[in-house]
Amino acid sequence: MPDEPLDPILLQVTIPLPTKMIYAAWTEAKQLEGWMCDAARVEPKIDGAYELTWSGVEGFTSHGTIRSMTPEVDLEFGWTAPPAFAALMNPPAPSTHVYVRLQESPEGIDVTLEHVGWGSGGAWEEARSWHFHLWDSRLERLKSYLIQQAYG
Repeated sequence: MPDEPLDPILLQVTIPLPTKMIYAAWTEAKQLEGWMCDAARVEPKIDGAYELTWSGVEGFTSHGTIRSMTPEVDLEFGWTAPPAFAALMNPPAPSTHVYVRLQESPEGIDVTLEHVGWGSGGAWEEARSWHFHLWDSRLERLKSYLIQQAYG
């Protein structure tokens, strides 16, 4: 009997700012470059590019495309993994994707990130752990970045 696939990564941060501002941080290249990555190329439409590039020693580009989007509500994009996990996660097509949802709450806007499509086994556990830490740190950076943009 094969192992069960790993659970999705599910993270949330609440940001006390307008939905429009938060959504733009996910869909505008210059905004993404302020908190997520070193360079971004985004075509905000279904099947449009969603490419995020990190520079440095372990730099890489995730060559994703937008799978679905509802302005100011949600965004879903394909994900290609960094070199350490590329052989596991990328061929013949990317095996995982990321879904971001914005929802009003009493404290502001809840930003929920779900990264799905994980396989099973030790290599997948390592890849999932790496991505969990990436997304956890990036959501905190998103909140700090947007608050800085709004209030200086």
